[in-house]
Amino acid sequence: MATASAHQGGILSGLRVLDFSRVLAGPYATMTLADFGADVIKVESDTGDDTRAWMPPADEQGVSTYFSSVNRNKRSVVIDLRSEEGRAHVTELLATADVVIENFRPGVMTKLGLDFDQARKINPGVIYCSITGFGSGTGASLAGYDLLVQAVGGLMSITGPQDGGPTKVGVALVDILTGMNAVQGILLALKARDDAPAEKWSGQLVEVDLLTSLLSALTNQAGAALNAGVTPQRLGNAHPSIAPYELFDAQDRPLLIAVGNDRQFQTLVSLLGREELATDYRFADNPSRATHRIELREELEKVLVAEPGAHWVALLSGEGVPAGLVNTIPEAFDFASDLGLNPVVDIAYPQGSHSTRQVTNPIHIPGREATYRLAPPALGEHSEKVGWLSSTDTQ
Repeated sequence: MATASAHQGGILSGLRVLDFSRVLAGPYATMTLADFGADVIKVESDTGDDTRAWMPPADEQGVSTYFSSVNRNKRSVVIDLRSEEGRAHVTELLATADVVIENFRPGVMTKLGLDFDQARKINPGVIYCSITGFGSGTGASLAGYDLLVQAVGGLMSITGPQDGGPTKVGVALVDILTGMNAVQGILLALKARDDAPAEKWSGQLVEVDLLTSLLSALTNQAGAALNAGVTPQRLGNAHPSIAPYELFDAQDRPLLIAVGNDRQFQTLVSLLGREELATDYRFADNPSRATHRIELREELEKVLVAEPGAHWVALLSGEGVPAGLVNTIPEAFDFASDLGLNPVVDIAYPQGSHSTRQVTNPIHIPGREATYRLAPPALGEHSEKVGWLSSTDTQ
């Protein structure tokens, strides 16, 4: 397990982010920035981010594990954006911010006097990231929920058993993808700001939305639809273009085999004692194997069911054939730990009486690694300290 870091300068140290986002896409983005040193001030209403109440499950202290999973390294302030006093406090904070990020429905920030045009009047250098579900045009009135976007964006149509109904992914993946896009857009805008003459810079709007984030992430499936006249279908755990590349039944549990080329296939069938399959016209090359996927599966499982899954993983992996078991999430963390990836960090709460276990940031930059300085904040924990900080104050 990794250990929490004392405060030290990160790549984004000195960058202040004023965070009006809630739930997942925005908070995931701002946590990524915070992990690399940005000072993220999370502005909340008196009821707080919706995910504070999204439980079960909760940790031993009654904190929503959903909320805590994406809100470390931030400071929370409670501000009533509808009040004159609240807007005055936000204006003061905005003047010190490098980045503003929000995911209200389009038009809400305009009504509050905090949209991009108003923000850059207060702070001409600001980078303003707006996250929406379906853009700020015709789709502005649609609620931007991950599950809805998985449905209307086509992801559910290709997810699930071949003979079953549409299925969502087991995590709000579209929100995560959009949060990643928000980080990329913000960093691109920061680079543009650094390159621009100060007198010519007047702020930058960055817009990302859930629907086009998903469509972009469909990659090969989108390419098939756009360029080959194909409407991709559900294939369960199989792949439309590669075989064998799916789950197979071993003696005791499902086994994943992911063969990506002819060389790997030849090694696979040799290890299974079925060398003749490599010269069978149905399986001689990948296009043939993909066409005859069902027959290939039947031939392979005749051998695979004779031994436990762990036996095949050891044998195949040892010879360079990608193979693995279907782990539970706790087993997945154990697997990553066994590989020396240090996937978990323990962050103490200020009182020191308890801590939270967090997934480490997946970006590794030797010598400039992510740091873990603050546990997820209690609602308004920093209101007295943060509200009136200058841009030089530290966490």
